[in-house]
Amino acid sequence: MTSRIISLLAPLAGLLHLTSGLDLDLTSIDSIKSVTSTLAYDMMTYYSGNQTGQIPGLLPGPCDSLECYYWWEAGAMFGSLINYWQYTGDDSYNPVVIQALQFQIGPEENFNPPNQSKNMGVDDQDFWAFSAMDAAEAGLPDVGGDTPSWLALAQAVFNFQTTLWEDSTCGGGMRWQVYAFNAGYNLKNTISNGGYFQLAARLARYTGNQTYADWAIKMYDWMEASPLFQTHDDTLYIWDNTDANNNCTDVQHFAWTYNYGTMLMGAAALYNYTGGAEPWGTRVFEILDGAFKLFFPEEYGGNVMTEFQCESTMVCNNDQSSFKAYLARWMAVTALIVPDTYDLIMPKLRESASAAAQQCTGGASGRACGRQWYAANDGSSGVGQQMQALAVIGATTINPGIAPKTANTGGTSESKPDAGTDVGNAPIPQHSPITTADKAGAAILTLMCVGVIVGGSIWIIL
Repeated sequence: MTSRIISLLAPLAGLLHLTSGLDLDLTSIDSIKSVTSTLAYDMMTYYSGNQTGQIPGLLPGPCDSLECYYWWEAGAMFGSLINYWQYTGDDSYNPVVIQALQFQIGPEENFNPPNQSKNMGVDDQDFWAFSAMDAAEAGLPDVGGDTPSWLALAQAVFNFQTTLWEDSTCGGGMRWQVYAFNAGYNLKNTISNGGYFQLAARLARYTGNQTYADWAIKMYDWMEASPLFQTHDDTLYIWDNTDANNNCTDVQHFAWTYNYGTMLMGAAALYNYTGGAEPWGTRVFEILDGAFKLFFPEEYGGNVMTEFQCESTMVCNNDQSSFKAYLARWMAVTALIVPDTYDLIMPKLRESASAAAQQCTGGASGRACGRQWYAANDGSSGVGQQMQALAVIGATTINPGIAPKTANTGGTSESKPDAGTDVGNAPIPQHSPITTADKAGAAILTLMCVGVIVGGSIWIIL
């Protein structure tokens, strides 16, 4: 009888396990390390680029279905693993990170590999550059030899993207896509322009080079004057994109966590670089206030992060399912390098972390994370969902000992200000113009092919 009762209760015990979430105690660093270790492990089950015959650095693709991940998100994932190393001291993923970042270097010695360059957006490249900056700021040793340093990779991306600045439409800014034949080339969006702004600001902070700061300021000023930035009821709205075909007179009213996070990190870096000079303090608090009002609604207690544009309706795609990771990560850094924000930021990170952990109850493992931190597990799963939980839970460990380094505070990555400028910046093969002789030759070849096909067909029939 006893064994029968136990057998009947066993499935219920499984259900209780599946609904309990990850056992997270934010007062215990050992608990945080254990949970983030689990999250990182489960995230990396999606990655096979370090296996024989696979391509290092890439997540499942190509993207002709919902079950794929674009190149940029893979770059972001490796940045999250660098942060994981900082948060926990666990360096077990560092070799995989180094392999992936190095493999995705293109012929221009930046992140513009031939297998991605033809459909590359500016923002795609930015997230790989952010991971290179993460490596430099975390003190990950350069590979050495002929391999570009982490800092040089970020500098090469900056140099490449600076050539994309365009005064002829909208008075400045950069287009979303690098090449005109790609869909979306007409758009000037926040994540591309904001990504360049953040990269330039972080380079200024790391190197002390004012040229990077000048470009960051130029980009911020352009964005602030464009429809991408609008203030209503004392709230700063950072919208998603504007159309260069209309000279940037309109704007798409979508607000995403990663856009706020991108701008926040850049503003915080310039605040720190300038020693707290205005207007950077004001701008940091404006961006932070807008993020708090939009993404931490009172409906869920005011301290739990949401991606309100898509979470509640369950329409987030794989990209959007990772966005909260970047706001969480960059809020944590801001809390360190803009100290007056610490007491505002940390309660939101801690409550979001607790909420994220409790809903990681999905999948066959019973611990896969979903998107909706304010509710029970929503049934979704993926790289982005794992990365978001990993980022926000790890961010609760932020402390001055892991503040991003600079060249003056222990950073050792080798600087190369002209990185990428001594090689061509056009990865797409260039062909000679088609001449009249070429056209005549092509016509003759075409007629010959037609003749062979017709003749062969007659021979078969006869």
